[in-house]
Amino acid sequence: MTETVIIVDFGGQYNQLIARRVRENNVYSEVVPYGKALAVIKEKHPKGIIFTGGPASVYEKDAPSIDPEVLRLGIPVLGICYGAQLMAYLLGGKVVPPVAREYGRVKVESKGGLMAKVVKEGNSWMSHGDQIESLPEGFEVTATSATCPVAAM
Repeated sequence: MTETVIIVDFGGQYNQLIARRVRENNVYSEVVPYGKALAVIKEKHPKGIIFTGGPASVYEKDAPSIDPEVLRLGIPVLGICYGAQLMAYLLGGKVVPPVAREYGRVKVESKGGLMAKVVKEGNSWMSHGDQIESLPEGFEVTATSATCPVAAM
């Protein structure tokens, strides 16, 4: 059986690049619109799910979303930018407009967890107008930047 990762498209500009990077690691990936994602995930039983970035704010009326059931399926989920903010929001965290927006190359520092196994500090490309202010229960901050208290959770 082929390993599969489902990439849930929330309108981000890097969705195809994410899919390519997954495929370069010899893992099949599919980009799926958020409105159809839960059905596809239940049908395909992927090894992992990636929530992409997107231009909206998760707290806006009619913002792209997904049934929170996807977070209870026992499948690992990686949220990138909007995707991480959406996970936080759906699980009871708080997402707000930041004091200072981040755009471009930003120094990110590991605070533990999985991030500590990847890199202690490094540069990340940031492009966001919102940030996670408070984490959902059971989550911990794993990376920060100078202006973003939750760069990874």
